[in-house]
Amino acid sequence: MLHLSTSRLNLIAATPGHVEAEVHDRAKLSRLLNAQVPDDWPPPLNDDKSMQWTLRYLRDNPDAIGWTMWYFILRDGPDGKPIAVGNGGFKGKPSTGGIVEVGYSIMENHQGNGYATEAVSVLIGWAFMHPEVNKIIVHTLPGLTASIRVVEKIGFSFVGKGSEEGTIRCELFREAFEQDTSF
Repeated sequence: MLHLSTSRLNLIAATPGHVEAEVHDRAKLSRLLNAQVPDDWPPPLNDDKSMQWTLRYLRDNPDAIGWTMWYFILRDGPDGKPIAVGNGGFKGKPSTGGIVEVGYSIMENHQGNGYATEAVSVLIGWAFMHPEVNKIIVHTLPGLTASIRVVEKIGFSFVGKGSEEGTIRCELFREAFEQDTSF
């Protein structure tokens, strides 16, 4: 199992088994993650369509574990036990130009605690450990100020309109990441 850690979080890379459990058997997902999965799971902007895409991508690309979704597990949840607080990851393996797109979402009752910044920072570091990755992009909605603040804190730069109607695009190049001593 591929996992990353921060000071408060464990990040677990989704496998087809995780995503199948997420779609069909939340109790099984909880066991696989060794963490409570809230009754109101999944996090905002995640739906059956996105879970089905992830499942298909992982089945079609067995070498893509880590390049799709990661589960964000707070090791010391409100009751002292691990709890899933969000998810995020990449929209597939790096393109031929060395570009990956990152996305993230935190459960509403866990927002505002810095979990997204913490998780996305470690995901960015993981991606740039792969020499084929030159740039990481983010698309978000201009009204999601908390999401925009996350990428600003990490060092992304606003570059303009996103690929989908109504979105904006931010980028982080390998060189800028490597020069930033806060990572």
